[in-house]
Amino acid sequence: MAILPEGFALPPLPYLVGLLVAVGVVVAAVARRRPEVTPQRILAFVPWMILGSAVHVLYVVNALPPVIQPLGGTPAVYLSVGVLGIGTFVAATEWAEEALVPLLTGIGTVLSAVAVAAAFLVGASEGTLAPVIPAIGLVVAAVVSAGAWVILTRVFPDARITAPVGILTVFGHALDAVSTAVGIDILEFSERTPLSRAIIEFAATLPTEPFFGTVWLFVLVKLVIVSGIVALFADYVREDPTEGNLLLGFVAAVGLGPGVHNLILFTILGGA
Repeated sequence: MAILPEGFALPPLPYLVGLLVAVGVVVAAVARRRPEVTPQRILAFVPWMILGSAVHVLYVVNALPPVIQPLGGTPAVYLSVGVLGIGTFVAATEWAEEALVPLLTGIGTVLSAVAVAAAFLVGASEGTLAPVIPAIGLVVAAVVSAGAWVILTRVFPDARITAPVGILTVFGHALDAVSTAVGIDILEFSERTPLSRAIIEFAATLPTEPFFGTVWLFVLVKLVIVSGIVALFADYVREDPTEGNLLLGFVAAVGLGPGVHNLILFTILGGA
């Protein structure tokens, strides 16, 4: 059985070596500088997560310039954007620490806006731009994540201590789940991750399929798992806020990145 998602491949050797060297440089800079990690600084990376998603969409539709095309695939896009974002973060702590959050957020927002706009232009030029259904999916994901957060904090009140990173984590995975449901049950896309596909295929065999589609079980499983993770992180965040929030931010990125990728991809190809 396949474990890795479809399309997962290493870039050509020169690009891979360059990426690994860049990662090493950034890691060394972080180790030397040891910048403070706060929830606000983690949230400042949200635009960078969107940037990575948009760049990967451009890679999928073959719209990146040839020289950077190998950097847009998985896992190269994670390393590329990570190096760029964390490198900016470290540099800003040395030269503009007092304005670090707005600076990091601003640079990421500009870059992500350019990448998203480029993706939308691809859809517009092909006549396949269809933003309505993905936009509805975004609203539904926000409502679902809000409901999940309310339930989580009532069942496990200590989870409140993980906010705002915990809220972002729940929202990110709700967005991934709901956008997947929109893509499969409404827009007739396919799921590339083997484990997720197995859950969806199982749900298709249940008697609920004619009423709720094939992805409801995947959405439910995602929400239960992410809620459990956030609850487990409560003590970690209380005892070690730096490491706890940092790792929880990584969990948030794992959900938010694919969710935003889905929305952008479905927006520019939904009319195909």
